[in-house]
Amino acid sequence: MATLQKIRNRGKILIFTVGLALFAFIAEEFVRSLSYTQTERHQRVGKIYGDKINVQDFNAQVEEYTDVVKFTQGVNTLNDDQLSMMRDQVWQTLVNDKIMQHECEKLGITVTDAEMQDIINNGRSPMLAQTPFRTQQGTFDVNALKQFLNQYNEVMTNPDLSSEVKEQYQQMNNYWKFIEKTIRRQTLNNKYQALLNGLMVSNPVAAKASFEGRTNETDIYMAALPFTSIKDDDVKVEDSELKAKYEELKELFHADEETRDIKYIDINVTASEADKADLQKEMEGYAQALTEGADPAKTVREAASQVPYSVLPVSAKSLPHDIAEKLDSMSVGQQVGPFVHEHDNTINIVRLIEKVNLPDSIEVRQIAVPGNDMAAIEKTADSIMNALAAGANFDTIAKKYDQPATKAWLTSSQYEGQAIDENNRKFLSTLSNAAVGSTNKIVFDGQGAIIAQVTDRRNIIAKYNVAVIKRTIDFSKDTYNKAFNDFSSFLAGNPKAEDIEANAAQAGYTVQTRNNLRCTEHNVANVRSTREALRWIFDEKTKVGDVSPLYECGENDHLLVLTLAGIHKKGYLAWDDEQIREYLTSEVMKDKKAAMLQEKMKAAKSIADVAKMEGAVTDTIHHITFMSNAFVSKIGASEPALSGSVSKAKKGDFKSGLKGKAAIYAYQVLDQKKSDAKFDQKEEEQKLQQTIARSLGNFQSELIQKADINDKRYIFF
Repeated sequence: MATLQKIRNRGKILIFTVGLALFAFIAEEFVRSLSYTQTERHQRVGKIYGDKINVQDFNAQVEEYTDVVKFTQGVNTLNDDQLSMMRDQVWQTLVNDKIMQHECEKLGITVTDAEMQDIINNGRSPMLAQTPFRTQQGTFDVNALKQFLNQYNEVMTNPDLSSEVKEQYQQMNNYWKFIEKTIRRQTLNNKYQALLNGLMVSNPVAAKASFEGRTNETDIYMAALPFTSIKDDDVKVEDSELKAKYEELKELFHADEETRDIKYIDINVTASEADKADLQKEMEGYAQALTEGADPAKTVREAASQVPYSVLPVSAKSLPHDIAEKLDSMSVGQQVGPFVHEHDNTINIVRLIEKVNLPDSIEVRQIAVPGNDMAAIEKTADSIMNALAAGANFDTIAKKYDQPATKAWLTSSQYEGQAIDENNRKFLSTLSNAAVGSTNKIVFDGQGAIIAQVTDRRNIIAKYNVAVIKRTIDFSKDTYNKAFNDFSSFLAGNPKAEDIEANAAQAGYTVQTRNNLRCTEHNVANVRSTREALRWIFDEKTKVGDVSPLYECGENDHLLVLTLAGIHKKGYLAWDDEQIREYLTSEVMKDKKAAMLQEKMKAAKSIADVAKMEGAVTDTIHHITFMSNAFVSKIGASEPALSGSVSKAKKGDFKSGLKGKAAIYAYQVLDQKKSDAKFDQKEEEQKLQQTIARSLGNFQSELIQKADINDKRYIFF
């Protein structure tokens, strides 16, 4: 009882304590939930139909695609530009897939596993011909595919096979899975497209009208009053008229994505005169060293030349264009430079040491000589050479040592421009100078020996032993620091956007404008490495009039500052947006000028009357048809309204007051004729059907608008 009384006495405290603990628990769960939501949002690369695209999932698809590209192109790495292109292609594929899935699910369109198997078994998809599973004639071989898939499972579960072999099979299997997914995607797209095409069909009436619209030709004599004959200052445009025109043309102003306008100053830091003088002095020192007989390989290496010295003579095509041009007029032992080549902003020295005529392509077969040590290898090599000299068959000896000895072409492009060690130099030099049919023993320092037989040589060309020192005319650290400090000082004294624009020219800077920048672009102001600047531009916190930080970008040779000048939200652009208003003003002016000129032309009873009017332009136009827009060369405009009106008129008719894109027209029909073409209803209907199919091909852009796509890739890449 005493204990119960204590609980009663402390009831309020306990209730408060329990309530506080319960609040803490709820708050903790809320914070945890909020934290998860924020983390998920920060990992979101975009949305399609409201479906959130996680950056890890997107990266996985990019990696899958890049692996396919590497596999098919036989490369190990891709540069930044190639990776950006891969991401764009993967995103576009992702958008298309989501749209197709969304539409096809509503229609019940699918691609079954049985359909896929039938496509593969019959080799119907062009994608199958791009796989390694082909016959000797280049057609897809389903049996080769089945054999690989069976081998794949055996290889991946075999503990005795090396990781390299398993990796090759894994790459091939991944490539096949990609092909399979692509075929399924294309098949679904084709089904949807076929359904659309089936909804629109041609008919005999339309076919006849199309034929006549293409083959009935009319000649006219026309007189026109161009809109330019009225000065813009003579036309007053009211906001109410702009709003009315906006409503009339509203669909033209729908934007599928948000864009932004910027103003910016971009400084490309270049070498100062002092920098150029210092480099010139340094290059003169290297030129003197080469003239005095210094080792060319050492001198070129110490000069940090962009063109490394080759221990083998090289063809002119492997050298920079400006260097190759110099070699044409140089003699052996001659040296030119230092000279400046403005195209690549370099200073150069060229010394021609030797000129020889060598084959550009060599066909060779070889035997790698077996042995446990170099003594045994050389002994076996001599034995092989003696046997061949005595008339033994090369293929027979190769087979004895379990080698195919197949012939292979070695071309200059395979090794020129590459780093070549002593063993490769010995190998290439021996073969380049060997006669057709000769057999050569080539011993590598501590790395074995081969017997190589030259079976053919082609395209004997000039090759050069040449020392090239090519250096970019770069700015010094002091020059860059001065440019950075001067620009920083200017920005500190002009912190606002309006200050920058007002005072830039006086300080020697140029403010440039870029309108309608999209977040899907990879660079800002055509300067590389500007991702941070792009993120700032499209950050939700960035407001119109804000000034960005100073960005160091490009190849560490650009200084960039931005101001946000405008934001154009996704959807319908506002009528009073600066660019929209300008367009609307132009259209309203055309309408008002047209009305004024039509009123002026009312009194005309003939072409002669119009021709006498001030500002009138006259011309004869031949071969006007309904299906092609008439081009009025003296006005400089294509006029579909003129084609339509003329096609309905009769010979001798006079029409006036016709509003075109650039003028008000009057015309007299001079002649009408038909071409000699014969009407073929079936052929004409097929042409119309093809035209319909091409038009329906634009359905994707309509569906993209409905997909409510939100692309935030710029945040991550």
